[in-house]
Amino acid sequence: MNLKIGIVGMPNVGKSTLFNALTKSSQAVAENFPFCTIDPNIGIVEVPDERIHELAKIVNPERIVPSVVEFVDIAGLVKGASQGEGLGNKFLSHIRECNAICHVLRDFQDDDIHHVEGVVDPASDLEVIKTELILADLESVTKQLDSVSKKARSGDKEAKIELIILEKFKVALSQEELVSSVELNEEEKLLSKRFQLLTMKPFLVVANVSEEAFVDFDEAKFRAKINADPSIPIIPVCAKIEAELVELKEAEAKEFLLELGAKHSGLENLVQKSFDLLGLQSFFTAGPKEVRAWTTKKGCTAPQAAGEIHTDFQRGFIKAETIAYKDYIACHGEAGAKDSGKLRTEGKEYVVQDGDVMHFRFNV
Repeated sequence: MNLKIGIVGMPNVGKSTLFNALTKSSQAVAENFPFCTIDPNIGIVEVPDERIHELAKIVNPERIVPSVVEFVDIAGLVKGASQGEGLGNKFLSHIRECNAICHVLRDFQDDDIHHVEGVVDPASDLEVIKTELILADLESVTKQLDSVSKKARSGDKEAKIELIILEKFKVALSQEELVSSVELNEEEKLLSKRFQLLTMKPFLVVANVSEEAFVDFDEAKFRAKINADPSIPIIPVCAKIEAELVELKEAEAKEFLLELGAKHSGLENLVQKSFDLLGLQSFFTAGPKEVRAWTTKKGCTAPQAAGEIHTDFQRGFIKAETIAYKDYIACHGEAGAKDSGKLRTEGKEYVVQDGDVMHFRFNV
């Protein structure tokens, strides 16, 4: 499953610095002037999950393959982007290709780092970003309404439903609301995906803060400051701390975080929250060649999970030999789980649980 998160925000809020820390590289140019990122930088980031390492201690495989998320560092957004300001539509087209959006908001003062608006105001920055996405969607919906209306008048049943959806979206956008706030039934939700609207995408907020604020981050205070809905995930990150962590060995990084009073880095939390935001989970396969984490939607069935490995597995699915993660660890592996009666045979209706260790049987 390919997962892509777009990192967006005003120029010089720390997007590229955070991207470099995420990917442990200097791939993204991070300079003190607007639009130092022009073409999007893309990086593959491992999803932090201690379970895969615990499984590997038992199996001792040749390699470990974790779940991953693809992050895209997109050029800074400014007022008027929907009308072509800054990098305009090029910027917006890059967002359309992403599964979710990560809004980076700067909330620290530094006279050496220029803010494009002249003042550090995360609430205003968030409003600019949302407004530009809404305006871009309103233009897209208006154009699509013209073509869908013609099909609906010709008697196309699906087009008639699409027309109702687009009209709902236009009302919401005209009232400066995200289309994700519009209530849709299951059929409408399915059809709405084809419109590729920006404000339909789930999003989270990264608060790029000072070292002091990271240690004592007050989420409720920051949420009120930017007037964010309670459902929106907010992750505090200090770009300076993350840049330092990149230079340290794993053991040193953990010790450094403990000294700060943090169990995980801000970026580790960001990766995990992005995974959760999209309603995803991991199941595992474990053998002498590899222990691998596979990404799938929460609520998927065993055949659908098998399809993440190979489409032939899903088409020819017979059964799934399944062990819950905790049982696998407690029984010290597959043989112990089988002897203890913890290995289950599940059929096509089984709903995969997060952490399941699975082996699929299928017909070629």
